[in-house]
Amino acid sequence: MKKIVLASLVSVIAAFSTQAHAEDLVFTLKNGTDSVLTRFYTSPSGTSSWEEDVFGQDVLGPGESIEITIGDGRDVCDYDMRFEFAPESNLTTTEDTQNLCEMGSYTITQ
Repeated sequence: MKKIVLASLVSVIAAFSTQAHAEDLVFTLKNGTDSVLTRFYTSPSGTSSWEEDVFGQDVLGPGESIEITIGDGRDVCDYDMRFEFAPESNLTTTEDTQNLCEMGSYTITQ
């Protein structure tokens, strides 16, 4: 009897720990502008500062796309996004807020 109860308890704990673990947000970012996207920042809506630049040393050229994974361990869907373009571009820094859980892709346009 103790073995059955213990096995049931382990199954219940495993189910709850799986549900409590936040899943990574994955979406495709496409540059639909004619300018090079040099920096891309995301942060959960309502936070007071930006997370690190997602691109690092990379850039996203016109028409290019990249798969973005936000694995911050948070259990939220609404993220603020900040897009910065090459200095020679005629585009200004752009910010937007989206529910990334519902999106499979996002295209930046101006």
